[in-house]
Amino acid sequence: MSLRRRTLLKVIVLGDSGVGKTSLMNQYVHKKFSQQYKATIGADFVTKELQIDDRLVTLQIWDTAGQERFQSLGVAFYRGADCCVLVYDVNVMRSFDTLDNWHEEFLKQANPPDPKTFPFVLLGNKIDIDGGNSRVVSEKKAKEWCASKGNIPYFETSAKEDYNVDPAFFCVAKAALANEHDQDIYFQEMPETVPETEQQGGCAC
Repeated sequence: MSLRRRTLLKVIVLGDSGVGKTSLMNQYVHKKFSQQYKATIGADFVTKELQIDDRLVTLQIWDTAGQERFQSLGVAFYRGADCCVLVYDVNVMRSFDTLDNWHEEFLKQANPPDPKTFPFVLLGNKIDIDGGNSRVVSEKKAKEWCASKGNIPYFETSAKEDYNVDPAFFCVAKAALANEHDQDIYFQEMPETVPETEQQGGCAC
């Protein structure tokens, strides 16, 4: 079997419990959405392959638990990340107010070489709820927060309606690729579609 050069990029998704982190990932990778909420225990990941310019990229997207009692479990998974996705619920002010904490905690634990230039992307999720009438965080407020953090890219998304999910994660992939630290790895030639059982993995230790 021939070898193809691929780039493995590690992406960490952070945010309060219930903001839709897992739903966004499942919609992006599997095109599935479930109304049933099941809290993530520890950390879990999915993979997605995509082409960016002339590069074949494998995104390894880590979903970490949002509950406070599990936050310490995610520390080991922050290391070696190429991009961090922060998610909040536009209908829950507290999930927006805690973004500073998530941002600071990630930089503290991941300890990137240059914290000021490390790529983040912000997603304001659940914009579909109540036709947008329930939202308490305006787009303007979110963009102001992004500007204060070095002009972080911002997307408003709906995992349920599959709105803006692909564009958001494509931006994440490009940001991660730009930050990638020459950690190219070689995979054996794989089929275009990878069985779902092979796309998932994780650890709740």
